[in-house]
Amino acid sequence: MVNVQMTEIVMDKVQLWIGLCEDVIVFVGSPNGSKEEVHQFIKNAHLETILMPTDVLKQAFTAYFEEGVPLTLSYSDIFGTSFQQKVWQAVRTIPYGETRSYSDLARAIGMPSAVRAVASAVARNPLLLVVPCHRVIQKSGKLGNYRGGATWKQSLLKLEKSFHEPTV
Repeated sequence: MVNVQMTEIVMDKVQLWIGLCEDVIVFVGSPNGSKEEVHQFIKNAHLETILMPTDVLKQAFTAYFEEGVPLTLSYSDIFGTSFQQKVWQAVRTIPYGETRSYSDLARAIGMPSAVRAVASAVARNPLLLVVPCHRVIQKSGKLGNYRGGATWKQSLLKLEKSFHEPTV
């Protein structure tokens, strides 16, 4: 059985529970969610958990929220189907401070008619912020759904835009 270490990061009114396996992120919980969310993920993935603080994570997330430094943490791709992993990899290419539509992602992975499947894969992303699914919006420009909630998605996009000038 694989052990997952859990750590809590609290900063500026936001609490995140994060699951790590051998110093690799396997899950990022919803903002201000309970550690039960991580426990449920661990249970569903048939893993075991250990509670452990991690300074490196706290530094990385603090730099993201306070200095506009993109997250470049190692993460695990052992969860999810090959299609989901392909979508999540495409999401990771969206530049900090910018957005792409679900249609853009479908085209980027070479499956332009798979917009709904792409949206479903984005919704199942277990790594909020690390795989920045908050940067994916509807073709119409509306935010769309987000596991962390629409308000937090809007806040993250605003935060990133405040630190970054979009590329042309």
